[in-house]
Amino acid sequence: MMVSTRMGLRDEWGSIISVLREIIPVYDKVNNVISLGRAEEMRRLGIVEGVEDGYLVLDAGSGFGNMSKSMLSIFPNVKVVMLDPIAEMLYLANERMEDGKYKGRISLVSGIFEYIPFKSNTFDAIVCGYSFRDAVIMKDAIREFHRVLKDNGRLIIVDIGKPDNPFVRLGVTLYIRFILAILAFFAAGRLGLKFAAIYDTYKRLPKNSEMIAMLRERFGSIRFVSRMLGAAIIFIASKH
Repeated sequence: MMVSTRMGLRDEWGSIISVLREIIPVYDKVNNVISLGRAEEMRRLGIVEGVEDGYLVLDAGSGFGNMSKSMLSIFPNVKVVMLDPIAEMLYLANERMEDGKYKGRISLVSGIFEYIPFKSNTFDAIVCGYSFRDAVIMKDAIREFHRVLKDNGRLIIVDIGKPDNPFVRLGVTLYIRFILAILAFFAAGRLGLKFAAIYDTYKRLPKNSEMIAMLRERFGSIRFVSRMLGAAIIFIASKH
């Protein structure tokens, strides 16, 4: 299957990042509502499926650190590098972690998926919790993930899915285009309406089968976990 090299936000990336900065005060609250309460469940499922205790993990697009906090609470010997392009997100993540409970187990780095500031073969695993759809160029992001992973390392992507079944995909599209904004408004008022930008990222998202094909260009094996008829997905790609 041929996959378009144009998958990703490209010129729209800057505007999406601006929106993410604006919604920082209500991000967690609204994200839980619009995911119908499933966001944390999916994050933890992805972690236990792909991460092992003792790993050095890159949390790519870490945001506030929800994925990192879940990993650190599940595995007592995991160490995490949180990578995000928004400095304000990393600052707040650091505040949430500074109680000393995770001292020495986390570090924070500002950067983007397509140019990860680490040497090749550094990480045992990379996790993307609801962040991969914000890549500038998805194929370049996957190339970088593959580069910085150790041999037998794993890439875990937890995100919204774009089902291959056209009828299911239509239902998901209608939910994201219309219902999501209504739920976000009731959760957070006018600022919640900014979450309508998720539709812009969803439009550029590859279908689930296309995503698998894109990962297979770099990774030896792919596991695919689907929930909600493919609207909530986990990809676990292993580097061989």
